[in-house]
Amino acid sequence: MYRKLIFILLIAIFITGAFNSCRIGYSFTGANISPAVKTFSVYYFPNRARLVNPTLSQSFTEALREKLQRQTSLNELAEDGHLIFEGQITGYEVRPMSIQKEDMAALNRLTISVRVKYTNVIDPDQSIDRTFSAFEDFDSSRTLTDVEDGLVPEIIAKLTEDIFNATLANW
Repeated sequence: MYRKLIFILLIAIFITGAFNSCRIGYSFTGANISPAVKTFSVYYFPNRARLVNPTLSQSFTEALREKLQRQTSLNELAEDGHLIFEGQITGYEVRPMSIQKEDMAALNRLTISVRVKYTNVIDPDQSIDRTFSAFEDFDSSRTLTDVEDGLVPEIIAKLTEDIFNATLANW
């Protein structure tokens, strides 16, 4: 009886040890991060777009920080992290979409573009310098001022997801 119990206990310890030793850098959040990477830094993203939303830079920078904090176990540093996110907001524009009769737009599209320079100090081959864009459409009977507070957070969420996938999920 005791031999069977000891045998089962030894097998359980062996299996647990085997699984722990085969650990790789994937997580349930989709991040594929090397175990050597421990920290990240997100620098302020200034707004260089022609049309300026006064709170966009701060909102975007904070949203990217929060995304990385929520979906990774990395520690944030003010500067010089193993992973560095920096760049600028390059576009903030409204364009008519879905033209109807008499050249009237049924929808307008708010598009935000962000240039991101991602530096992976541990594995420089993973670094990228790329522009990301995301948009939301709104009814042309409404002004940008009417819809801006609702659309900008949705667009920022799309941008941070795309940036996360391109940098840490390697999509």
